[in-house]
Amino acid sequence: MSLVEGAGRTRLLRSELRLIFGRRRNWVGALVLASVPVLIAVAVRAAGSSDGDSFVFGQITDNGLFVALAALTVELPFFLPIAVAAISADAIAGEANLGTLRYLLVTPVDRTRLLVVKMTAIAIFAAVATLLVAGVGAVVGLAIFGGGDVLTISGTTLGFGEGLLRLLLVCAYLTLGLVALGAVGLFVSTLTEQPIAATIATLVLTLASQILDALSQLSVIHPYLLTHYWTDFGELLRDPLSLEPLGPGVLCALAYTAVFGAAAWARFTTADVSA
Repeated sequence: MSLVEGAGRTRLLRSELRLIFGRRRNWVGALVLASVPVLIAVAVRAAGSSDGDSFVFGQITDNGLFVALAALTVELPFFLPIAVAAISADAIAGEANLGTLRYLLVTPVDRTRLLVVKMTAIAIFAAVATLLVAGVGAVVGLAIFGGGDVLTISGTTLGFGEGLLRLLLVCAYLTLGLVALGAVGLFVSTLTEQPIAATIATLVLTLASQILDALSQLSVIHPYLLTHYWTDFGELLRDPLSLEPLGPGVLCALAYTAVFGAAAWARFTTADVSA
Protein backbone atom coordinates (compact mmCIF):
# COMPACT_ATOMS: atom_id res chain seq x y z
CA MET A 1 0.00 0.00 0.00
CA SER A 2 1.42 3.44 -0.95
CA LEU A 3 1.62 6.34 1.44
CA VAL A 4 -1.04 8.16 -0.59
CA GLU A 5 -3.45 5.22 -0.32
CA GLY A 6 -2.75 4.91 3.40
CA ALA A 7 -3.44 8.60 3.92
CA GLY A 8 -6.68 8.28 1.97
CA ARG A 9 -7.86 5.45 4.21
CA THR A 10 -7.24 7.48 7.34
CA ARG A 11 -8.59 10.78 6.03
CA LEU A 12 -12.08 10.17 7.39
CA LEU A 13 -10.74 9.15 10.79
CA ARG A 14 -8.47 12.19 11.01
CA SER A 15 -11.39 14.40 10.02
CA GLU A 16 -13.63 12.80 12.66
CA LEU A 17 -10.99 13.22 15.37
CA ARG A 18 -10.51 16.88 14.44
CA LEU A 19 -14.27 17.32 14.72
CA ILE A 20 -14.38 15.73 18.18
CA PHE A 21 -11.28 17.29 19.69
CA GLY A 22 -11.68 20.63 17.96
CA ARG A 23 -15.08 21.56 19.34
CA ARG A 24 -15.10 24.16 22.09
CA ARG A 25 -17.81 22.35 24.06
CA ASN A 26 -15.68 19.22 24.16
CA TRP A 27 -12.75 21.23 25.50
CA VAL A 28 -15.05 22.53 28.24
CA GLY A 29 -16.06 18.96 29.01
CA ALA A 30 -12.40 17.95 29.17
CA LEU A 31 -11.74 20.74 31.67
CA VAL A 32 -14.57 19.43 33.84
CA LEU A 33 -13.10 15.93 33.74
CA ALA A 34 -9.63 17.25 34.57
CA SER A 35 -10.88 19.43 37.42
CA VAL A 36 -12.12 16.50 39.53
CA PRO A 37 -8.69 15.02 40.39
CA VAL A 38 -7.44 18.53 41.18
CA LEU A 39 -10.35 19.12 43.55
CA ILE A 40 -9.77 15.75 45.24
CA ALA A 41 -6.08 16.46 45.76
CA VAL A 42 -6.69 19.98 47.08
CA ALA A 43 -9.49 18.79 49.40
CA VAL A 44 -7.36 16.00 50.87
CA ARG A 45 -4.40 18.34 51.25
CA ALA A 46 -6.56 20.95 52.99
CA ALA A 47 -8.07 18.34 55.31
CA GLY A 48 -4.62 16.97 56.10
CA SER A 49 -5.97 13.41 56.05
CA SER A 50 -7.52 10.96 53.61
CA ASP A 51 -8.85 8.47 56.13
CA GLY A 52 -12.05 6.80 55.04
CA ASP A 53 -13.80 3.55 54.24
CA SER A 54 -12.40 3.44 50.71
CA PHE A 55 -8.98 1.83 50.30
CA VAL A 56 -8.14 4.11 47.37
CA PHE A 57 -8.99 7.34 49.20
CA GLY A 58 -7.23 6.15 52.34
CA GLN A 59 -3.89 5.90 50.53
CA ILE A 60 -3.83 9.31 48.85
CA THR A 61 -1.59 11.05 51.39
CA ASP A 62 0.91 8.17 51.23
CA ASN A 63 1.19 8.08 47.44
CA GLY A 64 -0.01 10.63 44.89
CA LEU A 65 -0.83 7.94 42.32
CA PHE A 66 -3.94 7.18 44.36
CA VAL A 67 -5.35 10.59 43.43
CA ALA A 68 -5.66 9.23 39.87
CA LEU A 69 -7.42 6.09 41.10
CA ALA A 70 -9.70 8.12 43.37
CA ALA A 71 -10.63 10.45 40.50
CA LEU A 72 -11.45 7.51 38.23
CA THR A 73 -13.60 6.02 40.99
CA VAL A 74 -15.51 9.28 41.43
CA GLU A 75 -15.97 10.01 37.72
CA LEU A 76 -16.86 6.49 36.61
CA PRO A 77 -20.54 6.52 37.66
CA PHE A 78 -21.49 9.77 35.87
CA PHE A 79 -18.87 12.16 34.47
CA LEU A 80 -17.04 9.75 32.17
CA PRO A 81 -20.27 8.10 30.95
CA ILE A 82 -21.86 11.45 30.12
CA ALA A 83 -18.75 12.47 28.15
CA VAL A 84 -18.80 9.27 26.10
CA ALA A 85 -22.59 9.39 25.74
CA ALA A 86 -22.42 12.91 24.35
CA ILE A 87 -19.76 12.03 21.78
CA SER A 88 -21.29 8.73 20.65
CA ALA A 89 -24.85 10.07 20.52
CA ASP A 90 -23.67 12.97 18.36
CA ALA A 91 -21.83 10.71 15.90
CA ILE A 92 -24.75 10.12 13.52
CA ALA A 93 -27.59 12.19 14.98
CA GLY A 94 -25.44 15.31 15.06
CA GLU A 95 -24.49 14.94 11.39
CA ALA A 96 -28.13 14.31 10.44
CA ASN A 97 -29.31 17.29 12.49
CA LEU A 98 -26.84 19.65 10.81
CA GLY A 99 -27.57 18.25 7.35
CA THR A 100 -23.95 17.17 6.79
CA LEU A 101 -24.73 13.44 6.85
CA ARG A 102 -26.44 13.48 3.45
CA TYR A 103 -23.36 15.13 1.92
CA LEU A 104 -21.13 12.43 3.41
CA LEU A 105 -23.35 9.71 1.99
CA VAL A 106 -23.51 11.12 -1.56
CA THR A 107 -19.72 11.01 -1.75
CA PRO A 108 -18.06 7.68 -2.58
CA VAL A 109 -17.93 6.64 1.10
CA ASP A 110 -19.25 3.24 2.06
CA ARG A 111 -21.70 3.40 4.97
CA THR A 112 -20.00 0.52 6.75
CA ARG A 113 -16.64 2.22 6.50
CA LEU A 114 -18.13 5.48 7.79
CA LEU A 115 -19.66 3.69 10.78
CA VAL A 116 -16.36 1.95 11.56
CA VAL A 117 -14.63 5.34 11.51
CA LYS A 118 -17.24 6.76 13.87
CA MET A 119 -16.83 3.82 16.28
CA THR A 120 -13.05 4.04 16.13
CA ALA A 121 -13.15 7.74 16.95
CA ILE A 122 -15.47 7.04 19.90
CA ALA A 123 -13.04 4.40 21.20
CA ILE A 124 -10.13 6.82 20.90
CA PHE A 125 -12.10 9.50 22.74
CA ALA A 126 -12.96 7.05 25.54
CA ALA A 127 -9.29 6.18 25.95
CA VAL A 128 -8.20 9.83 25.89
CA ALA A 129 -10.86 10.86 28.43
CA THR A 130 -9.84 8.07 30.82
CA LEU A 131 -6.13 8.84 30.44
CA LEU A 132 -6.84 12.55 30.92
CA VAL A 133 -8.44 11.94 34.32
CA ALA A 134 -5.73 9.51 35.38
CA GLY A 135 -2.90 11.64 34.01
CA VAL A 136 -4.00 14.85 35.68
CA GLY A 137 -4.64 12.95 38.91
CA ALA A 138 -1.21 11.34 38.84
CA VAL A 139 0.64 14.58 38.08
CA VAL A 140 -1.21 16.65 40.67
CA GLY A 141 -1.11 13.85 43.25
CA LEU A 142 2.61 13.26 42.86
CA ALA A 143 3.30 16.99 43.00
CA ILE A 144 1.40 17.38 46.28
CA PHE A 145 1.87 14.03 48.05
CA GLY A 146 4.90 12.51 46.38
CA GLY A 147 5.36 8.96 45.11
CA GLY A 148 7.21 5.90 46.30
CA ASP A 149 6.05 2.34 46.83
CA VAL A 150 2.38 1.55 46.18
CA LEU A 151 0.37 -0.37 48.78
CA THR A 152 -1.93 -3.04 47.32
CA ILE A 153 -5.28 -4.30 48.58
CA SER A 154 -3.46 -7.52 49.49
CA GLY A 155 -1.27 -5.62 51.97
CA THR A 156 1.97 -5.90 49.98
CA THR A 157 3.83 -3.05 48.32
CA LEU A 158 4.84 -2.54 44.71
CA GLY A 159 7.57 -0.38 43.24
CA PHE A 160 6.57 2.94 41.71
CA GLY A 161 7.02 1.64 38.16
CA GLU A 162 4.82 -1.38 38.83
CA GLY A 163 2.24 0.87 40.47
CA LEU A 164 2.20 3.10 37.39
CA LEU A 165 1.73 0.04 35.18
CA ARG A 166 -1.24 -1.05 37.31
CA LEU A 167 -2.77 2.41 36.84
CA LEU A 168 -2.43 2.07 33.06
CA LEU A 169 -4.09 -1.36 33.21
CA VAL A 170 -6.96 0.19 35.17
CA CYS A 171 -7.33 2.82 32.42
CA ALA A 172 -7.35 0.11 29.74
CA TYR A 173 -10.03 -1.89 31.56
CA LEU A 174 -12.26 1.15 32.13
CA THR A 175 -11.81 2.18 28.49
CA LEU A 176 -13.25 -1.17 27.38
CA GLY A 177 -16.37 -0.52 29.44
CA LEU A 178 -16.73 3.00 28.07
CA VAL A 179 -16.26 1.78 24.49
CA ALA A 180 -19.18 -0.60 25.09
CA LEU A 181 -21.22 2.40 26.25
CA GLY A 182 -20.10 4.22 23.11
CA ALA A 183 -21.46 1.39 20.97
CA VAL A 184 -24.83 1.76 22.71
CA GLY A 185 -24.74 5.50 22.10
CA LEU A 186 -23.82 5.00 18.45
CA PHE A 187 -26.82 2.72 17.96
CA VAL A 188 -29.17 5.20 19.65
CA SER A 189 -27.65 7.91 17.45
CA THR A 190 -28.88 6.09 14.33
CA LEU A 191 -32.46 6.19 15.63
CA THR A 192 -32.90 9.96 15.79
CA GLU A 193 -31.76 13.25 14.32
CA GLN A 194 -31.66 14.94 17.73
CA PRO A 195 -28.23 14.51 19.36
CA ILE A 196 -29.46 15.84 22.72
CA ALA A 197 -32.24 13.25 22.80
CA ALA A 198 -29.76 10.52 21.89
CA THR A 199 -27.37 11.69 24.63
CA ILE A 200 -30.12 11.71 27.26
CA ALA A 201 -31.38 8.27 26.18
CA THR A 202 -27.87 6.79 26.35
CA LEU A 203 -27.20 8.32 29.75
CA VAL A 204 -30.58 7.16 31.08
CA LEU A 205 -29.77 3.60 29.98
CA THR A 206 -26.44 3.84 31.81
CA LEU A 207 -27.97 5.17 35.01
CA ALA A 208 -30.75 2.58 34.83
CA SER A 209 -28.11 -0.13 34.60
CA GLN A 210 -26.41 1.21 37.73
CA ILE A 211 -29.71 1.44 39.63
CA LEU A 212 -30.72 -2.11 38.69
CA ASP A 213 -27.27 -3.31 39.66
CA ALA A 214 -27.74 -1.85 43.14
CA LEU A 215 -30.92 -3.86 43.75
CA SER A 216 -30.00 -7.20 45.34
CA GLN A 217 -33.46 -8.54 44.46
CA LEU A 218 -32.43 -8.42 40.79
CA SER A 219 -29.11 -10.21 41.22
CA VAL A 220 -30.06 -12.72 38.53
CA ILE A 221 -29.73 -10.04 35.83
CA HIS A 222 -26.68 -8.27 37.27
CA PRO A 223 -24.10 -10.17 35.16
CA TYR A 224 -25.87 -8.95 32.00
CA LEU A 225 -25.91 -5.27 32.90
CA LEU A 226 -23.58 -2.91 31.07
CA THR A 227 -22.12 -1.31 34.21
CA HIS A 228 -22.01 -4.37 36.49
CA TYR A 229 -18.31 -5.09 36.05
CA TRP A 230 -16.99 -1.53 35.81
CA THR A 231 -15.82 -1.36 39.43
CA ASP A 232 -13.93 -4.65 39.14
CA PHE A 233 -10.80 -2.66 38.28
CA GLY A 234 -9.93 -3.00 41.99
CA GLU A 235 -8.72 -6.51 41.14
CA LEU A 236 -5.78 -4.85 39.41
CA LEU A 237 -4.65 -3.50 42.79
CA ARG A 238 -4.06 -6.96 44.25
CA ASP A 239 -0.77 -8.82 44.56
CA PRO A 240 -0.02 -11.11 42.85
CA LEU A 241 -1.78 -9.78 39.78
CA SER A 242 -4.39 -12.05 38.22
CA LEU A 243 -6.36 -11.03 35.14
CA GLU A 244 -8.81 -13.92 35.44
CA PRO A 245 -11.31 -12.03 37.66
CA LEU A 246 -11.53 -9.36 34.96
CA GLY A 247 -12.54 -11.90 32.30
CA PRO A 248 -16.32 -11.53 32.77
CA GLY A 249 -16.05 -7.74 32.59
CA VAL A 250 -14.00 -7.88 29.40
CA LEU A 251 -16.40 -10.38 27.80
CA CYS A 252 -19.40 -8.26 28.82
CA ALA A 253 -17.86 -5.13 27.29
CA LEU A 254 -16.96 -6.96 24.07
CA ALA A 255 -20.46 -8.46 23.86
CA TYR A 256 -22.15 -5.07 24.25
CA THR A 257 -19.79 -3.55 21.69
CA ALA A 258 -20.46 -6.33 19.19
CA VAL A 259 -24.23 -6.47 19.66
CA PHE A 260 -24.90 -2.74 19.61
CA GLY A 261 -22.25 -2.15 16.95
CA ALA A 262 -24.04 -4.70 14.77
CA ALA A 263 -27.40 -3.10 15.55
CA ALA A 264 -26.03 0.31 14.58
CA TRP A 265 -24.67 -1.16 11.34
CA ALA A 266 -28.00 -2.81 10.52
CA ARG A 267 -29.88 0.43 11.13
CA PHE A 268 -27.40 2.74 9.43
CA THR A 269 -26.93 0.65 6.29
CA THR A 270 -30.63 0.02 5.63
CA ALA A 271 -32.55 3.05 6.87
CA ASP A 272 -32.77 6.50 5.31
CA VAL A 273 -31.05 8.25 8.21
CA SER A 274 -30.08 11.25 6.09
CA ALA A 275 -33.60 12.40 5.30
